[in-house]
Amino acid sequence: MCRRALPLLLLLLAAPAARAADCTLPAGPGVDWQRCYMDGRAFVGHDLSGARLRETSFQRADLDGAVLTRADAYRARFLTARLRGARLDGAQLGEADFTKADLEGASLAGADLRRARFYHASLRRADLSGARLLGADFLNADLSGARW
Repeated sequence: MCRRALPLLLLLLAAPAARAADCTLPAGPGVDWQRCYMDGRAFVGHDLSGARLRETSFQRADLDGAVLTRADAYRARFLTARLRGARLDGAQLGEADFTKADLEGASLAGADLRRARFYHASLRRADLSGARLLGADFLNADLSGARW
């Protein structure tokens, strides 16, 4: 039995380890903050385009004017976050939670918003043109002047 297990053990030891996200990296294009906690932090106007933000928490964070184009933020949490004028064009935001978030004037053109939650969120004058919205929940959201 031990002789059969040895090759498997050697294979597992030789395999490259999966690269873990570094939550201490500064904000920038393509940053890997997967599963990080960025709660309450300010990223006003920062460029996070193409960033890896899967399951990252931005609760009460300030992302006003931030650029998150083509970011992968699947299942990210933006509860009560500020994203006024943010650019999320083409971002992967499936199952993301924007409960009570302020997305006034934000651009989500072409974003994947399938099954995302926007409970009580403000999307006033937001651009949702070309966004994938299947199963998205806009319960009590303010969509005044939003572009579809």
